[in-house]
Amino acid sequence: MSPKLKSALRFVFFLGIGVTILGLVFRSQNAAFQEQCRLDGVPADQCSLIDKLLHDFSTVHLGWMVLVVTAFTVSNMFRAWRWQMLLEPMGYRVRFANSFLTILLGYFANLGFPRMGEVVRAGALARYERIPMERVMGTLVVDRLMDFVCLGLVVGLAFLFEADTLLHFITNRQSGGGNIWQSPLVLAALAVLVLGGGLAWLFQKKIAALPLFQRIANLIEGFWDGLRSVFRLRNAGLFVAYSVGIWLMFYLQCWFNLKAFPPTAHLDPGAALMVFVFGTLGFVIPAPGGMGSFHALAIAGLALYAIDGSDAFSYANIAFFAIQIFYNIVAGLLALLLLPVLNKKVSG
Repeated sequence: MSPKLKSALRFVFFLGIGVTILGLVFRSQNAAFQEQCRLDGVPADQCSLIDKLLHDFSTVHLGWMVLVVTAFTVSNMFRAWRWQMLLEPMGYRVRFANSFLTILLGYFANLGFPRMGEVVRAGALARYERIPMERVMGTLVVDRLMDFVCLGLVVGLAFLFEADTLLHFITNRQSGGGNIWQSPLVLAALAVLVLGGGLAWLFQKKIAALPLFQRIANLIEGFWDGLRSVFRLRNAGLFVAYSVGIWLMFYLQCWFNLKAFPPTAHLDPGAALMVFVFGTLGFVIPAPGGMGSFHALAIAGLALYAIDGSDAFSYANIAFFAIQIFYNIVAGLLALLLLPVLNKKVSG
């Protein structure tokens, strides 16, 4: 099979994942919307989720959306500066314009081929800065490790500050559908966990000798080495500050999105943190730009705060199309045009 055909099949596969998830989300929200219309006495021919979606887009506050775009842009600036810091110890002083524009190019590539953005980003910078590709890819491993750590911290903060909301939601679900701890599936899962933990403790030496376990241990060791390399940087504090800045801007982007849409504008910063966590986890699933998976998890996050499913679906589309489609396509095309021009002038 030719490389081009493999790439095309990969694109179709991941696009299919995104479209399928989005289709299922739309189908469930449309069914709920039709049922609500029936209860409200609205005729079926006057009850269209698509029409509601278009109307909701027209109600968005443009001032808040400008702040959304600004926060996302600033986060990419922090990421570009952080990337420069990772390359500097190897003797490469990378131009900010190249660092920033190749990041935008990576986001653009992710829309077509999930997880390919890192390769495109690294390849473009290696080309324009004349740096060996393997060295650039090495810095991206540390870059992603820091993102993984920051995501873990954000998840922890969200569940710490919003634990009452989550517990209240679970309690209400239990009162409406039986105690969750009486579910056979939950009890079976707990039994498997206890049994598995006991067997792991009894046969720990044999498990440690397994090739799979050793590979996992090597991955963990590599992860730890990557994190320790951060603190060997000339200015580790600034690197950490850039990392915090990236995720702070991501969080503000979510909060500004909530403020821009009237049905979610009343949510406080704590609610925004929980919705941010749910939405971010949606981007972990390999679909183009988080298509469908972001929608499903954003709706789940907003359900904690009694946001109607159709309104939550509109919010997810507004947030998704503003950045993942409009911004990343426009910015990606600009990066494609500007990178050759800027580097031609420098080389000339």
